[in-house]
Amino acid sequence: MLKKSFLAVLTLLMLTACGNKKDEMNAEEQQKIIDDGTIGFEMNGGQITKAENVPADEGKAILLAFNEYIEAFNSKDIDRYMQTLSKDPKGFDYDEEKEFTTEVFKESDVKRDAKDTTIIKYNEDEAQVHSNITLHLVQTKTNVKHESAGQQVTVLVKEDGDWKVTSVFYMDDTKSSTGK
Repeated sequence: MLKKSFLAVLTLLMLTACGNKKDEMNAEEQQKIIDDGTIGFEMNGGQITKAENVPADEGKAILLAFNEYIEAFNSKDIDRYMQTLSKDPKGFDYDEEKEFTTEVFKESDVKRDAKDTTIIKYNEDEAQVHSNITLHLVQTKTNVKHESAGQQVTVLVKEDGDWKVTSVFYMDDTKSSTGK
């Protein structure tokens, strides 16, 4: 029973903490976004294409915001983490994210590792950051461990002059491993 509840928490972690708005965006709507080219899971022969139109200062600010989003989550500091998120996000409910992530932080040791981080789309109001994410999670009560890896596109928007996370799209690339 604990393992089932842990897997349910993990599934929610991947949906909620990563920012997918499950209740408000169905698979058809997600596919339309991808088809329209508004989310950058655009890979050419397995290669991620870097956006060429990113001004140097904006690129630095976007990557700093993305890194703070990852580091704040890994620090398990809910206030710091929530400061990295848009107050009016497109991909999740802000208050639900805070409530759920607080519970995840209480019930598990969790960490995200981001590698090969690349800005793949940019305009002055929105940026998309692709990264290879590995999630490491240990449920503290049972010591059940889980690790998974995938590709993530984090969509950031300018809010009061700062870049904030507004939605996240995640594609699991590997088979998950769960065990003690």
